[in-house]
Amino acid sequence: MIAQEPRILIVTDKCDLSETQWILGLHEAGARVAVACNPAGRYFGDLDAAGIVRARIALTGRFDKTGTRQIQQVIDDERIDVMHCFNPRALACGLRAARGRKVAIAAYRGVIGNIDYLNPESWITFLHPRLNRIVCVSDAVKRYFLGLSFLWMRLPERKVVRIYKGHKLEWYEGPPADLSAFGFPQDAFVFCCTGRDRPGKGFRTLIEAMDHIPDDMPVYLLLVGKLDENAELTDRIRASRHADRIKLAGFRTDAPQVAAACDAMVLPSESEGLPRVVIEAMAYERPVVVTEAGGMPELVDDGVEGYVVPVRNAKALADAFIRLASDRDAATAMGQRGRERIGREFTNEATVRETRVLYQDMLDELSL
Repeated sequence: MIAQEPRILIVTDKCDLSETQWILGLHEAGARVAVACNPAGRYFGDLDAAGIVRARIALTGRFDKTGTRQIQQVIDDERIDVMHCFNPRALACGLRAARGRKVAIAAYRGVIGNIDYLNPESWITFLHPRLNRIVCVSDAVKRYFLGLSFLWMRLPERKVVRIYKGHKLEWYEGPPADLSAFGFPQDAFVFCCTGRDRPGKGFRTLIEAMDHIPDDMPVYLLLVGKLDENAELTDRIRASRHADRIKLAGFRTDAPQVAAACDAMVLPSESEGLPRVVIEAMAYERPVVVTEAGGMPELVDDGVEGYVVPVRNAKALADAFIRLASDRDAATAMGQRGRERIGREFTNEATVRETRVLYQDMLDELSL
């Protein structure tokens, strides 16, 4: 039982579903939560209906003076004890807004990289000496921060914590998407890959993996995202010996349902925090093939919920595809175990519980 509830301000932008439910879960559990967020967000109405929105802000950068004043006003009006900033813009503005005020500050981090002691921008965000906690989405992100160093400078271990971004299985019970427009044959084993067109996502390795698939093995790929705008990638697809088996779905607002309509999910990334698309596919009972990058091995045990392969290894990817496509019963069982694991280890309830403990710890330190 928490004796004294801290007054919390969460500063974010356009919340996704899990982040929105994280915030609402805190509110419903009795936490004294105020929110400053972007009214253009898809789930803003849910936060507003809960009566916890105190400022409507759409930060334009890390030096947004208007947004900083709005955050500062909420800190003063609500007598905030702990501020939790969910993105770098919010963090930079929030840190300035908290000047001269007795407020403990936490920052959420969902990716690996781009923080450095020699980078001035890092000192106005995650390396700022005023920052009390960095809340990492995975153990991999936590290890990254604890591994940062320059001369005598390192982050103290107590400053970096891991809290998984939780989900609820009932979010993933909608009907699968209709894939008939893509013309997959009846015996096709379709792997879905959802991702942004960015370096390090492993699409080159993925296309190369298709060259290792035997002609008599009906493995197909469905790529979801704005990948059709990447000329180099589309050229590689055309040059593939199985070019006819690789389909581009473009940007989709129903990406989780597209994954549910496929037989398996693949994410060949070279760096990841804790990818939502993998969690979504697992929640839809789809086996997954992922690389050893970042937090993905925290989601998937090799051979249990899917397969974990080395980064940039096209042959290993292809072998995993073949194993899954060759034994559909085993693939189905892996998918079932994946859903069970999400429902057991990556729940919204655990996220809320661990976050409340974090806030209490921060309040206790503030009182010292």
